[in-house]
Amino acid sequence: MSSQPSGPPPRTVPEEVHRRRWAILGVLVLSLLVVVLDNSILNVAMRTIATPPPVGLGANQAELEWAINSYTLVFAGLLFTAGILGDRLGRKKVLLTGMVVFGAASLLSAFAGSPAELIAYRGLMGVGGALVMPVTLAIITNVFEPQERPRAIGIWAGAVGLAIAIGPITGGLLLERFWWGSVFLVNVPIVVVAVIAMFVVVPESRDPAPGRMDPVGVLLSIVGLVLLVFAIIRGGELADVTVPEVWATGLGGLLVLALFAWHELRTDHPAVDLRLFRDRQVAAAMITIWLAFFVLMGVGFFMIFYLQSVRGYTPLQSGLMMLPQAVAQLAFAPRASAVVDRLGARVVAAGGLTLVALSFLLFLLVDAGTPAWLLAVVFFVQGAGIAHVSPPATVAIMAALPREKAGTGSALSSAVRQVGAALGVAVLGTVLSTSYRDGVEAPLAAIPAELRHTAGESIEATLGVAASLGARGQALVEPARAAFVDAMHLTSLVSAAVTLLGAVVVFRFLPGRLARPGGADRAAGTGRMGQAEGTTPVPAEGDRSPSAAPASGDHEPNDPVRV
Repeated sequence: MSSQPSGPPPRTVPEEVHRRRWAILGVLVLSLLVVVLDNSILNVAMRTIATPPPVGLGANQAELEWAINSYTLVFAGLLFTAGILGDRLGRKKVLLTGMVVFGAASLLSAFAGSPAELIAYRGLMGVGGALVMPVTLAIITNVFEPQERPRAIGIWAGAVGLAIAIGPITGGLLLERFWWGSVFLVNVPIVVVAVIAMFVVVPESRDPAPGRMDPVGVLLSIVGLVLLVFAIIRGGELADVTVPEVWATGLGGLLVLALFAWHELRTDHPAVDLRLFRDRQVAAAMITIWLAFFVLMGVGFFMIFYLQSVRGYTPLQSGLMMLPQAVAQLAFAPRASAVVDRLGARVVAAGGLTLVALSFLLFLLVDAGTPAWLLAVVFFVQGAGIAHVSPPATVAIMAALPREKAGTGSALSSAVRQVGAALGVAVLGTVLSTSYRDGVEAPLAAIPAELRHTAGESIEATLGVAASLGARGQALVEPARAAFVDAMHLTSLVSAAVTLLGAVVVFRFLPGRLARPGGADRAAGTGRMGQAEGTTPVPAEGDRSPSAAPASGDHEPNDPVRV
C-alpha cells in the first residue's frame, strides 16, 4: 500500500503576501464595489434623470437604456484587453490606472449637461471599470493558496451581488438630499481612498508569458454589440422592427459579430478566446453567469419605474425595498462555496437559477396595491438565488484554467456578465416598452395626435404628458399604471422562462464536482485539472481546449509576485 502525503500542501505564495492576503482582498473588494455599485445606483436615479431640467436631464427611455449600456458595452469590449494589459504591464499598475479613469469619468458624469453627454461619460467610466474588474480577480488568484481560493472568490462574487443590491439604497439616500449628479460624485472620494490603499497593500504581479493585443477583435466586438443593441432598443422605441433603421442595423450587428467570431477563432492572440467554450465546465458556467445578469439587469430596469411611477415611492423608499435582496446576498454569498463542497456546483447553480426564476414568477402576483411585505419576500428570494449562482460559476471558470491565465479567465467571465447585462436591459426593456405601448394605446387616443407617440414611450412620458394637460390629463394616470403593471407581468414571465431554461442547461452540463488546480478532482480523485499547482495540464485524447493546451510560459510554478 502506497503511503499518502500528510500535512498541508506546500505554499506557493510568498510569506509576506500570504500574511496580508485578507487585507489585499478587502482593498480589491472596495475597488470592485465602487465599480459595480455605480451601475445599480444609476437604476434608482433613472426616473429623476428622466425628469425635465432643472431637476433632471429630460432623458427618454431609449436614452436611459443607452446611459446604462454605453458603460456595459465598452466594459465588455475592453475586458480581455484589460486582462492582457494586467498580465503584461503588471496588474497593480492597471488596477490603479483603471480606478483613476473611473474616478475622473464619474466626476464628468456628475456634471453632464445633456443625455448625450451622460452617455459619453458613462462610456468612459466603462473604460475604467474594464481595467479594474479582471485584474481584481487575477490578483486574488495569485495571493491566495488553492485551498482558500474558492472562499476568496466567493467573497469577491458576493461583493458584486451585494453592490447591485445596496446601490439603490445609496442612490435613494443621495437623491433625498442632493441633485441627480450626486450618484456619480459619490464615487470620487471612494476612489481616492481605494487608490491610496492599493499603493500600500496590493502587491504587483504579472504573467511570465502574457498574450498579445488584438485591436481588430476589440473593435469588431464593440461595433457588433453596439449595432445589435441599438437595433433592439430602437425597435422597442418605434414599436416596429420592419423599418430599415431597425432590421438593417440589427443584421449588420449580427454580421459584424459573426466576423468577430471568425477572426477570434483564427488568430493566435484573440481578444476573446472563444475556444475556451469547448471546455464543458467553462461553457456551462458562462451560460449561468450570462443568464443571471441578463434577467437581473433587465428586470431591475423596470422595477424602479414600478416602485416610483406606479407605487409613488421616493428614491429612498425604492432603495429600501431592495434591502431584503442585499441581506440575502450578504447572508448566503460568502457561504456558497461551502454549499458547493457539499452538494456540487451543478445542484447549487441550477438551484440558484430556479430560485431567481421563482422570484420572477412571484412578480405575477404584484399589482399597484401589493403589500410591501410581499415585495420584500420576492426580493429576498431573488437575492438568495443570486448568491448561489455567481460564486460556483466563477469558481468553475477559474478552476478550469492554470493560475498564469487568471487574467484571461477573469476577463472572460466579466465580459459574459456585462454582455448579458447589456442585452438584458435592451431585450427586456424592449419587451416592456412594446407591451406598455400596446396597453396604453386606447387611452392615448383621447389626447392630441402630436403628443401620442411621445406619451407612449414609457410610463414616465405618459405621466409627464398627463401633467402638462392638467385636469384633462388625469384620466391617463390610472390606465398608464395598469398598462405598466401588465407589461411588467409579461416581462417577468419571459424572464422566468429564460431563467428556468438556463437552470435546465446548467443542471445538464455543469459538472457536479469541480476539478480544482493544486489537488485531485473531488469527484473522482483524478482529472484534467488534478495536476500540481501551476503545471501544464495534459490534454486527453481529442481535447483541444485552450485550458488544456500547453502555452508558452504555462510551465512556471506561479506568477511572479513582488512585495
